[in-house]
Amino acid sequence: MDPRLAAVVKAYDVRGRSPEQLDAALARAMGAAFADETGISDGRGRAVVGHDMRTSSPEIAGAVADGIRFRGASVVAIGLASTDLLYCASGVLDLPGVMVTASHNPAGDNGLKMCRAGARPIGLDTGLGTMAEAASPLLDATVEPAEGTSVETIDFLTTYVDTLLGLAPVKGRRLTVVVDAGNGMAGHTVPAVFDRLDVDLVPLYLELDGTFPNHEANPLDHTTLVDLQAAVREHGADIGLAFDGDADRCFVIDETGAVVSPSAITALIATRHLAHEPGATILHNVITSRAVPEIVTEHGGVAVRTPVGHSLIKAEMARTGAVFGGEHSGHFYFREFYLADSGMLAALHVMGALAETDTTVSALMAEFSRYAASGEINSRVDDAAAVIQRLEADYAEHDLDRLDGLTVTADDWWFNVRPSNTEPLLRLNVEGADEPTMARVRDEVLARIRA
Repeated sequence: MDPRLAAVVKAYDVRGRSPEQLDAALARAMGAAFADETGISDGRGRAVVGHDMRTSSPEIAGAVADGIRFRGASVVAIGLASTDLLYCASGVLDLPGVMVTASHNPAGDNGLKMCRAGARPIGLDTGLGTMAEAASPLLDATVEPAEGTSVETIDFLTTYVDTLLGLAPVKGRRLTVVVDAGNGMAGHTVPAVFDRLDVDLVPLYLELDGTFPNHEANPLDHTTLVDLQAAVREHGADIGLAFDGDADRCFVIDETGAVVSPSAITALIATRHLAHEPGATILHNVITSRAVPEIVTEHGGVAVRTPVGHSLIKAEMARTGAVFGGEHSGHFYFREFYLADSGMLAALHVMGALAETDTTVSALMAEFSRYAASGEINSRVDDAAAVIQRLEADYAEHDLDRLDGLTVTADDWWFNVRPSNTEPLLRLNVEGADEPTMARVRDEVLARIRA
């Protein structure tokens, strides 16, 4: 693989600084390889291409389209899109797709998220590595659209809104909702969706701006939620919603301004699905709260634990027939949405559950929030494997598993350590029966990691 591609090809997508690492030439080469990998290089095939609001995205999307057409396929261009809008188009049209976005990364980055027809994910081990190898000799070649190919431009936003509201209608009392789009793609989708809802919308940073002038569009970093929390309190809002840059993740703020755990959101949405499909399978990854499988079981469902990562979860959903899956990072996956993740669909489920009651978000979520969690804590280490091996020996008297990193489980606490895919970091998550228990285990494990 050419070093220029090796630098930007990650576990689940292509991502790097643009144009220093990801430029038009690399995008064209990957577009051509994508056409080959997805089997549309036959003169009759088509692929859908969308892009976010980053300053480099239109050029990158055009280059991807040129690469696809170089292989004899045509392009359906949906223009500005959130990642879940691209997934929706891929699913409804049954076409492979490319989304140009770097998600929550800084403004100078860009990337490519790719899927097969029906929004089936492509990761490093399921085609992305092969594409990178095939693209390598094209980096310095002339890659131009073939005669007879075309670009058809369509507006898919209405179909996207219709699809989501058909899956999760919001009915009941009128809500006041503050939405922080972080100048990301939720600024494109929120107005279209909320125009169809009986809500009072308080908008924050809905203007599309790939320079992120107000804050990074990364709600996993809770420092980016300060303005949203203040606005919820100031307006006496029922709920606050924060989306990341490509709007495939959503975080929820309660009426007091507190962040609602994505694990609690997973449990809530799981119960809504189980009410309609008793006995259904629900997926949760290794770092979601212990409350999630407990609540799924209590509501008659089957809880299946998975590694972290969207392509792994989507594959497991397909294998098990799971109706829903949730990650503690704010990704939520829906069988009826082509097994894909959608921050907006998760938000609609939460608003729907709230509107059906006369209670608050904090009261609604109380039954789903049972334990104290540390959140994810990163430590820079030289040899993650050696640290994990040492922890495995230190905690050998407890239940251990290696489904994803190392998970150590006791009666009233558990912790998981996982190496980063892209950085020399070890990620720690701890949960305890109460705050003192969690803090004790967290501090003890961190001391061992950083020794």
